[in-house]
Amino acid sequence: MSQSALVIVSGGQTGVDRGALDAAIECGSPCRGWCPAGRRAEDGPIPAKYPLRELGSADYADRTRANVRDSDGTLVLSFSRYGPGTQLTADHARRLNRPLLNLDAEATEVASAIDTILEFIARHRIGVLNVAGPRASEAPGAQAFARAVVTGILRA
Repeated sequence: MSQSALVIVSGGQTGVDRGALDAAIECGSPCRGWCPAGRRAEDGPIPAKYPLRELGSADYADRTRANVRDSDGTLVLSFSRYGPGTQLTADHARRLNRPLLNLDAEATEVASAIDTILEFIARHRIGVLNVAGPRASEAPGAQAFARAVVTGILRA
């Protein structure tokens, strides 16, 4: 089963967001998402290589809600705990009754995570997957883990 038609959505923040987008770009898979006005992120403006649309608002919460809304389901890669942005993502997915998968990256191996995500995608017939989780300053290994996992699902 190829996931080549799967669209990856993320907001461009450092950490999980960029890891997911990097994987999609490297695999030649479609990706997109909303980002705050000014392409705001913790390390400065989000690089232009990420195909994101700017919202009129610079508020991270508005970006989060738009990406959940515009996806068929959401994958949250957490690292033992939810930060406020990750919690907002999960809460908004539940509020919209969208499929939500939370994986604790600190308790899950990459290969196991890939299998679990592929089952989630198939069970919920997800064509557009929002990938969210902590920024790099909150979880230093988040970007590499997200990149490995999303690469794995796109190449499956």
